[in-house]
Amino acid sequence: MAEEGTILHADADSFYASVEQRDDPALRGRPVIVGGGVVLAASYEAKAYGVRTPMGETQARRLCPHAIVVRPRMEAYSAASTAMFEVFRDTTPLVEGLSIDEAFLDVGGLRRIAGTPSEIAARLRGDVRERVGIAVTVGVARTKFLAKVASGVAKPDGLLVVPVDGELAFLHALPVERLWGVGAVTARKLRRRSIATVADVARLDEAALERILGRAAGRHLHALAHNRDPRPVVVGRRRRSIGTQRALGRRGRSPGALETDLLALVDRLSRRLRGAHRVCRTVTLRGGVAVHIAARVMAAAGPDEVLVSRTVRDLVVGSDFAMEDRGTHSLKGVEGEWQLFAVRDVEDGSRPQTR
Repeated sequence: MAEEGTILHADADSFYASVEQRDDPALRGRPVIVGGGVVLAASYEAKAYGVRTPMGETQARRLCPHAIVVRPRMEAYSAASTAMFEVFRDTTPLVEGLSIDEAFLDVGGLRRIAGTPSEIAARLRGDVRERVGIAVTVGVARTKFLAKVASGVAKPDGLLVVPVDGELAFLHALPVERLWGVGAVTARKLRRRSIATVADVARLDEAALERILGRAAGRHLHALAHNRDPRPVVVGRRRRSIGTQRALGRRGRSPGALETDLLALVDRLSRRLRGAHRVCRTVTLRGGVAVHIAARVMAAAGPDEVLVSRTVRDLVVGSDFAMEDRGTHSLKGVEGEWQLFAVRDVEDGSRPQTR
């Protein structure tokens, strides 16, 4: 039997929409859009018509006129996420949450008591379906990067195991867009130079990639093309923020109605903070697709790291913060490429800013 990696990447399929279809049988098998004004999630039936996040609702309805639009129920999604993570932690204590609907799991050392990584992954998928009522796709590989790529290839509702002796054969056959950080802009730069697959990237030396994409992005893609990703699964990463949101749609609202909506959000957030025994020092009010984008930027950050977009970097020029270029990234559910920067103290440029 081929040797298997011990890292699992578990990712719920169209999470918000899946919870809605779970809770309302009439929605099952039908195109479902979660949102109001902006698409927060779409079922695979809606995605088949080209509906994507964070697309405007008007455009989504043009693409899929018969779609059913439901307003988000964040409490239901939070409860489903909690139940799903309970399954993850019942599988292994080594769980690193990435977002509300995905996580890395390290199952190394469990072979004698739980079986091979592929057997554990199959059982995990069954347990999530039975206990949570939704589908989860799992990728199994030796590195976090490759496990995430595998789960992406296996979607929807799949399981893909990349054997250790077949890592590069699997990876190199994929299009360049499968590499983290390769969005539409970077892909065009590479394809103009006849670099279409991961194998094409791997054939270039690091210096050549740096000349094409810049130092940070070139080094990043060169390492990934050779499946070099030494990051371990990090357990117990402390949440850096707690938030709540509500989709208001495009209908005009009076100042009084907006104040009522805001008070409801404040009450909901306060209850979450009290329940988590947490206090906060900064409160941020965001509108539109910025909520979705901010969540994806936050998910890309490492431990004790604060990432910001180029726009934020430009706004704080001359402040007491320095910015270290982290290269371009593709954010899940957000079109285009985003250049991200790590915030650092001017007084100590080697220390990440974690305030």
